[in-house]
Formats: sequence, structure tokens, C-alpha cells
Amino acid sequence: MVVGVTKSETKPQDDADSEAILYQDLPSTQTFVLLVSIAIVALCGIVYELIIGTVSSYLLGNSIYQFSLTIGFFMFAMGIGSYLSKFLVGNLIKNFIYVEIILAVVGGVCSLALFFAFPFSPGLYRAIMFAFILVIGTLVGLEIPLLTRILVPRSGTRRSIANVMSLDYVGALIGSVAFPLMLLPGLGLLRSSFAIGLINIFVAFLSVIFLRQYLPNVKRMLAIVAGAFLLLAGLTLAGDRLTSFAQQHLFFDKIIWQKQTPYQKLVVTRDWKRKDLRLFIDGHIQFSQIDEHRYHEALVHPVMNLSGKAENVLVMGGGDGLAVRELLKYSNIKHIDLVDLDPDMTDLGKQFAPLVRLNKASLRDPRVHIYNEDAFIFIRRKGRLYDRVILDFPDPHNEAIAKLYSLEFYTMLSRRMSQNGALVSQSSSPFFARKTFWAIQTTLAKVFAGSRSYQISVPAFGLWGFNIARKNQNLAVDNIEVKTRFISNRAYEAALVFSKDISKPAGLSANSIFEPILYQFYLNDMQGNNSVLDEVF
Repeated sequence: MVVGVTKSETKPQDDADSEAILYQDLPSTQTFVLLVSIAIVALCGIVYELIIGTVSSYLLGNSIYQFSLTIGFFMFAMGIGSYLSKFLVGNLIKNFIYVEIILAVVGGVCSLALFFAFPFSPGLYRAIMFAFILVIGTLVGLEIPLLTRILVPRSGTRRSIANVMSLDYVGALIGSVAFPLMLLPGLGLLRSSFAIGLINIFVAFLSVIFLRQYLPNVKRMLAIVAGAFLLLAGLTLAGDRLTSFAQQHLFFDKIIWQKQTPYQKLVVTRDWKRKDLRLFIDGHIQFSQIDEHRYHEALVHPVMNLSGKAENVLVMGGGDGLAVRELLKYSNIKHIDLVDLDPDMTDLGKQFAPLVRLNKASLRDPRVHIYNEDAFIFIRRKGRLYDRVILDFPDPHNEAIAKLYSLEFYTMLSRRMSQNGALVSQSSSPFFARKTFWAIQTTLAKVFAGSRSYQISVPAFGLWGFNIARKNQNLAVDNIEVKTRFISNRAYEAALVFSKDISKPAGLSANSIFEPILYQFYLNDMQGNNSVLDEVF
């Protein structure tokens, strides 16, 4: 009898004693299974985290914000799970297996649920996203303390914690490397989450088989594991159909081609009635067949009709081949280098029949040489000097792309341009992204002697802007004599006029890698846009 000690004060010690008695003779085989499970559950946890961050970046944009939010709340939820683990007593192995089963099902369906929630409203999407982050994070946070408590009676606290934490970190490393290199390009987002759910189920199955002597009702647990396995296996087998169904909810037109590459999600849609082929990258429209000629003619022909020779041309971005199509209208061009990071994008422009018809097989022309590498790395090397440079990059919606609109990048470009060389850059919308557009012009003006801005209307995009820059100040455009559908000297002259609401704001600074203001400008412009649209609608 213990005098002066209450029942509540002795209960934690009772629980610890019962765990020590139950697991102190854990055989080496079972111990090995649990240690392997630690690495696997860590792998699964990090992949669920990456899947949610990737889906959110794909659907909502602003990848740094989405991943920061996902990681922060996921770590917070893991802390909640670790705290709650102290309330789980009794049969810890049974509790661990149930956590694995629940995690497999919830984590396995997370990407599917997020894709289906998005078309209803961004608010509903965010609510479901946070719910998944908190639930999955809490479950992952429960796992490690439970496994540690199971292993401590046999191996001791010091060795158990060292083994558990080291294997946890190893599993996280494997998961973080496997996701971008194997899972995402090989399986896509939906099937990746199903596959990781199946891995969680596999851990639960191994635990039931090898640790069955510690379980009260093995047949019931096997039945539950089998049910979860059949659910996730069925979803995996239906992965292509589910992906197509989910994608169709995101686009107005029928999807005729899609691929998750190591770099981005490519989707091609077609409206058969309007004969409209569209390309989307990570959910953002890149062109519409109906009006793409306006964009690409405005991008290419003004800079090509500046004075001076234009024999060697560099195109950066533009893997669809549409800008190259316009360039090939000039018989004086001898050499075109096309630099696009994603080989799947340039293969699409070179081999996908509907796009080949639209770009008139431009990427098959013997004058065109394709380089699938990072533009920043390509331009750092010594090599050919270019008379004209066409920059057809995406908008600077993340810092990796924003560096391609920087002082440093433009300075390197100028060194690879001939004495009378000139470049043109697509520069986003001067209406919807006013500061972004003019910050690009400000940055170009810091590097080149002459610069000029112009804007046109592209129905698929709205009002869209471009910036020309040159080593000298002669920016007069000669007569545009090649065959065009939209651009002319008169149209170009009109494009040089900016109304008050899209004119250059005062006090803009240049964008630099060391002070990446452009990315923040773009975020602020887009957030301001959403606020205006919310008020209108």
C-alpha cells in the first residue's frame, strides 16, 4: 500500500509498467519489422505532404506560399498527434495498426478529394485542404511515439530513440527524393496518393502478420486491412479514368492529351465546334488556337523588323513552336536556337499532330536546334552571338521563373547578343499585373540602351504587354512585309499608346536575384485582381 499517493498519480507508472512487461521480450524479427515500418511511415508522411502542396500549387498557383502553408500546418498537426499519443494506452501495436489503416485511406484519397472540391469554390477547397493537412499530420504525429514506446522496453530509451529518429529521417529523405523523380512523373498526383496509401496498408498488413501474438482479434484486423486494400487497389486501377474525370472538371473543353512531366503538368484541350485547341501548363492557359496568332505575331514581328541583320535568333520558352512558326516567315534567318527546359513540351510541339498542324511543323525545320535545359544555365555559357532574342517565358508566378526577368539574367543575355542585337519579352498584362509589367520594363532599361513597351488585346488573356530592348536606341520598326493576320505597322503604332490606368507607376525598382521584387509584385497584382473580381461578381 502506498500512503499519500492518489490513483491518478500512479496510473502513468502502471501504464509504463504494463508496456514494459508486454514488449520487453519482443523477438528480433518483430523488432526488425517495426524498425522498417518507421522508415516506411516517414516516407509516406512526407509524400502526403508533398502531394497536398503540389495539388494546391497546381490549382491555386503561388507554389512557395502553398508549400510553406502545407509544411507549416503539417508540422503543427504532427505536434498535436505526438501530444495525443500519450493518451493512447493498452495495446500499442493494435493502436499503431489502426492509425496506419486510417492514414492509408485518408491520405490515399486526399488528392482525389481536393481535385473534386476545387470546381465548387476556392473557399471549399481551402477548408478541405486544411482538414486533410490536420488529419494526416495528426495521424503521422501519432505513429513515431507509438513505435518508440513499443521498442523502448526491449532496446532501452537511448537506443530506441536513436534508431527511431534516424530511420524516420532516412524515410523522409527517400520519400522527398522519390516523389519528384519517380512517383509524380510515373504515376501522377492521383495514383501517387493511392500508391502511398497502399504502402501504408502494406505496413499494417506486415504488422498484423508478424505481430499477431500481441493482437486480440487477428481475423477482424485482417478483414479491415483487406477492405482498405481493396478500396485503394480499386482506386489505383481506376486511376486513369479518375484523373480524366477530375481534369474534365477543371477545363471547359475536352482533354485530348495530358502528361505529368518531371517539371510541370501539360494538358491539351479541344473544342470541336469552335475548332479551338488550347494548351495549359499547371492549369494556366498558354494559348488558344482562335487568337494565338495575335499574341505570337505581336511577340515576333516588331523586334524582327528593327534595323540591322537578323540571321541568328534565340527563342527561350516557346516549346509549342508557335513563335518559331512566325520566325520562319523570314528567309534571311540562318539559325534558330530554341531553349525550353521540358523535353516533353518540345516533343509535343514536334510530334503531336494537332499542334504540329498549328505550328506548321516549325520545330522540324533544319534551321531549328532544340536545347532542353534551364535558360539561366544555357545563357551563362559562351557561344553563338544572337541578333534577335525572343523571350516567351511564363509569367513570374514563382521565384524560379522570376529570376528569368532579373538584372543578372538580362546582363548575361546582352553578352550573348550581337552589337545591334535586340530582344523582346512577353511581360504579362499591363492591366491585371500593372506593376509586374512595368517592373520588367524598368529592369530591361537598366541593362539596355533602348527599350520600348507595347500592348495588344488577346481574347484568351485579356490585355497583354510586351517589352522590346536593344543595345542601341534605334527602336524604329521598318515596314512589316511578311504575311500576317493581325500585326501591321499601324497596329503596332497603336499598341505603343498606354491609357492612364495602365501607364507606368512612379517609383518602381529593377528586379534582381538578390532583391526579387518582381515575384512579390506579381503576387500583389494577382491578389488585387481577385479582390476586384470578387466585388464585381
